[in-house]
Amino acid sequence: MDATEAAPAADAPAPADGEPGAAESPAEPSELEVAQAAAAQAAEDLARARADLYNLQQEYQGFVRRSREGAAGHREAGQAAVVESLIPVLDEVALARQHGDLTGPFEAVAGKLESVLGDKFGLVRFGEVGEVFDPALHEALMAVESSEVEEPTISLVLQPGYRLGEKVVRAARVQVTNPA
Repeated sequence: MDATEAAPAADAPAPADGEPGAAESPAEPSELEVAQAAAAQAAEDLARARADLYNLQQEYQGFVRRSREGAAGHREAGQAAVVESLIPVLDEVALARQHGDLTGPFEAVAGKLESVLGDKFGLVRFGEVGEVFDPALHEALMAVESSEVEEPTISLVLQPGYRLGEKVVRAARVQVTNPA
């Protein structure tokens, strides 16, 4: 027997699957490789699902935060609207008090109204004679000059201003004395 007969021919067909001597070809993955690929795909899917869950949780937390901020903003806007509508009543109460027309039970009611608006809602009256003029807080309706002042100063309060927290609800309407 010579060497050519003993060695199988290179172009001889490979045995078919299921025949004895049929070895798994390198092109077909083994069961282990298939299982590993499936496990890797499952791990990747799990990582994506966890990332999606994290993103949804962050989105939900943002929604809750924005909802709370929005609710607080709406509540403050509603309170401001109510307080703003009561400012003319407070002006009338102040005028009645100045003229001595506020007596008896009406004086008690007016005091309670002012107290509730100040204590519960945080309404603060501002604008006093002698204060330095601040255009963010005061509306100058008249102006005079005097050598007695070094900076623009309120010399007459025509209507007091009101502030609700940090928000100016109504600027104080004043006369300003400017340095000459």
